[in-house]
Amino acid sequence: MTDHILAIDQGTTSSRTIIFDADLRVKAVAQEEFRQIFPAPGWVEHDGKDLWSTTAGTARAAIERAGLRPASIAAIGITNQRETTLIWDRDTGVPIHNAIVWQDRRTADICEALRAAGHEPMITHRTGLLLDPYFSATKVKWILDHVEGAREKAQAGRLAFGTVDSYLIWQLTGGRAHVTDATNAARTMLYNIREGRWDDDICKLLEIPTALLPEVRDCAAEFGMTRADLFGREIPILGVAGDQQAATVGQACFQPGMVKSTYGTGCFALMNTGGELVESQSRLLGTIAYQLGGKPTYALEGSIFIAGAAVQWLRDGLKLIRASGETQQLAMNSDQQQNVVLVPAFTGLGAPYWKPDCRGAIFGLTRNTGPAEFARAALESVGYQTRDLLEAMQKDRTASEDAVLRVDGGMSSSDWTMQFLADIIGAPVDRPKVTETTALGAAWLAGMQAGIYPGPEEFARNWMLERRFEPAMPEEERTRRFAGWSRAVQATIMA
Repeated sequence: MTDHILAIDQGTTSSRTIIFDADLRVKAVAQEEFRQIFPAPGWVEHDGKDLWSTTAGTARAAIERAGLRPASIAAIGITNQRETTLIWDRDTGVPIHNAIVWQDRRTADICEALRAAGHEPMITHRTGLLLDPYFSATKVKWILDHVEGAREKAQAGRLAFGTVDSYLIWQLTGGRAHVTDATNAARTMLYNIREGRWDDDICKLLEIPTALLPEVRDCAAEFGMTRADLFGREIPILGVAGDQQAATVGQACFQPGMVKSTYGTGCFALMNTGGELVESQSRLLGTIAYQLGGKPTYALEGSIFIAGAAVQWLRDGLKLIRASGETQQLAMNSDQQQNVVLVPAFTGLGAPYWKPDCRGAIFGLTRNTGPAEFARAALESVGYQTRDLLEAMQKDRTASEDAVLRVDGGMSSSDWTMQFLADIIGAPVDRPKVTETTALGAAWLAGMQAGIYPGPEEFARNWMLERRFEPAMPEEERTRRFAGWSRAVQATIMA
């Protein structure tokens, strides 16, 4: 029977494919890491060929591991690292430059010039976003300005821009579809999320020809058919959402006020605000949580650039650990008398500070500080940064102080980290039975469009709790420790 969904989860450090059956149970998983490219301090790139080859490879591997024939796959759902920017030749499908990753800070000067010229209020009002190198728009401008002949080719309609979802769909369909969904479009800083269209004024301001831009569709829609030679037959692509929005869907956060936080390379907290686009007074982002039936549901988002990446730094940079899973035991064995604080601003500080020029700092080192204390500080930094985001949401009067936080992503599997998170935010933390919520959200969108999965209400009723972490830290200690974090952040900003 044609009753399985293939979910592509193209992330910052790896590509994964997960096959879900008709009951939304995981049937098979395939994953492959790819190279990270750091051409200069604060610059991060990916080779577009790596993104495509690992995606295609894991998709084929997952089908094989599931023991399925291609005829059993009803549809494909795609979720992806957002803001990462590619421009490719329409004739060859080959990118004209490495993908510029969402973490990249090379366009800070462009953003500062636009801010100094007074353009940020207009851009924020229309896109929900702040002027920051994080988003795609200034990355597009940088590529057009620095690749010889690119602007002329773009104006002639010979080039295509896309976030990673658009690039993968182009490759999957053999260049027959140049499309994206509303959630990814909302992260480009070129899309008017109030009016649901590319913004001509912002495109002109950044000298970006509109011929570059993909067509924007709902999250559950027809995005094209794959090439028959890829999987043995054509398969429809029916669901697309940026990774954090897909996780919001996978966590069934369909009611206004519900909050989820995903802990991957970075950490991203989204709160459903319903049909209202809240203009944050706390430097959070307004965005589209999902769009179904032509109707957008909005969200407030707080973005932290470094979460799991801090653990990768311990492993790959400092060589203090051999595997990420070692950090929990190290943290448990650390000297509790040492108050080591890590501010992981390796690529700047995200919400609610938005300081792209900041760099990381560590405080409280003693002669006895070792790998265990570094590990604990890295894990605790995730909890501190999450509290920054939740307090900002509360200041915007959109999140109640007794809200429950739904968590997912790789770091959510660490009981120690989740308990510290509950302790420092002073609120319950709920971990679902299915923690692959990003892929689950993409699968559900595609499966619902294919008529296999239920609508939002029934999907939400089927959400299952694996464990709730209740805060156990005394209020006095919570206040003291968070005050220490706040002082460390301010010292980092002033450095």
